[in-house]
Amino acid sequence: MNLLLLGLFLSFFRIGFFGFGGGYAMLALMEFEIVQSHGWLNPSEFIDIIALAEMTPGPVAINAATFVGYRMAGLGGAVVATTGVIFPSLLLVLPAGWLAARYREKKGLQGVLDGIHPAVISLIALAAFVLGKEAMLDLKSYLISGTCLLLLMFTGIHPLLLIVLAAAAGLLFYL
Repeated sequence: MNLLLLGLFLSFFRIGFFGFGGGYAMLALMEFEIVQSHGWLNPSEFIDIIALAEMTPGPVAINAATFVGYRMAGLGGAVVATTGVIFPSLLLVLPAGWLAARYREKKGLQGVLDGIHPAVISLIALAAFVLGKEAMLDLKSYLISGTCLLLLMFTGIHPLLLIVLAAAAGLLFYL
């Protein structure tokens, strides 16, 4: 078996298995695996992949796995990486759903979930910090980011429209 394909599967399996909170909460772990651990992408390329994954339909982690897998090993890499990130959910969701339904009235379960929530917020904050270090190029970047944050907080703007507007601002500022 190709060692690269095995590495892609195992890395994305870890991301899928330990990526509690899904989506954006997984970004810090993805960045560690893809950029720091394996060097498959540099930080700038990682941000580009995440931007593409966000703009395409479907979950960010699955889209990113598909893009990274394809970039590293073609169609086979895309299939292997995507399978790796999805597989833990297949293994865990059915028993977790059964347990949650069976014990939903127990205070212990709610305590576990209440304890996990702050950790997920921390993972999302770390991902924002790690990505922000690379993406914030200059004052213009901060202006675009701040404007996007304010629009999200106070207008209820759709994320896709926000991305289109940010892309237009990027064209205006950087070309």
